Order: sequence, then structure tokens, then C-alpha cells
Amino acid sequence: MKGFRPVHLLLIVPLIAMLWVPSYNRADPEIAGVPFFYWYQLLWIPLGSLLLALVYWAEARASRKTK
Repeated sequence: MKGFRPVHLLLIVPLIAMLWVPSYNRADPEIAGVPFFYWYQLLWIPLGSLLLALVYWAEARASRKTK
């Protein structure tokens, strides 16, 4: 098991964004009639995947350098 790297902090961003409900607990602005509350949460699905991919690539790159 490898130690902590600062890039791991990226994994906390979606967690905080979803747990801090007052930041997105509203209806406006709407996109195609969908309230902000819903599309904000759905937006974090690809954003979270992107952040997870970035951390994975950084880990893979770091492991290649240590070999």
C-alpha cells in the first residue's frame, strides 16, 4: 500500500459537494424544466468519474516511476 498523495484530496470534492445540501437545495436555475436540485446531483456523476480517473492516472504514473 502506498502512502498519501495530495492528488487523493480530489476524491473528497464530490463527497463534500453532495453532503453540503444547503448549497444546492433550490429549484432555480432550471435546465429544460429540471430543477437545479436534480441536475446538480446528476452533474456530479460524470464529474466524480472524471476526478476518479485523474487520481487513477496519477497513481498509475507514480507507480511506473517507482519501477
